[in-house]
Amino acid sequence: MNYGYARVSTKGQNLDRQLVELVHFGVEEKNIFKDKESGKDFNRKNYLKLRSKLKAGDLLVVKSIDRLGRNYDMIIKEWYYITKTAACDIKVLDMDLLDTRADNNLLGRFISDVVLQILSFVAENERTYLHKRQEEGIKIAKQKGIKFGRPAFTLDRKIQNLFACYDADKISLEEMLARLHISRSTFYKYYQVYKGLSAHYF
Repeated sequence: MNYGYARVSTKGQNLDRQLVELVHFGVEEKNIFKDKESGKDFNRKNYLKLRSKLKAGDLLVVKSIDRLGRNYDMIIKEWYYITKTAACDIKVLDMDLLDTRADNNLLGRFISDVVLQILSFVAENERTYLHKRQEEGIKIAKQKGIKFGRPAFTLDRKIQNLFACYDADKISLEEMLARLHISRSTFYKYYQVYKGLSAHYF
């Protein structure tokens, strides 16, 4: 049995291009499982349904390796589970070398496994490199006096007057939140600060 898997990271993204290519390859629509979830792990509702259906000799088809997941260490573990433990095959449409089908012969399957390991190595180095560049960029920015994070919320006279109106029941909580563009928890946090200032001055 041929199964297809398509994934995008958010509900707003479109699966159509992946679905077209899977159907064109020969996967029936009823056998295509779709997720609109992050690829950080394999704990995805429809992927788990697909996994439970796989039997020895089945073929799993994906458009590209990152549709299977984005964590290459986990992809390798999942790849070996599917191809060795479950005795299924995997075909990645965007990369001919990632194809473990028996008609590829033993050498083809070996090459497929090696390519996956190389992709993992490259991805891990890329993550390390990007992380290092981010750290260096942040360090340089801090040396230049650039501050990170949300700007501090200051209780200027105008905001204190709003709190005073809230205290006098002239403004509702909803109106306060809308005017200040803050959440309820943030409001109560700064309301306590305001009460402290009021107690100090009055």
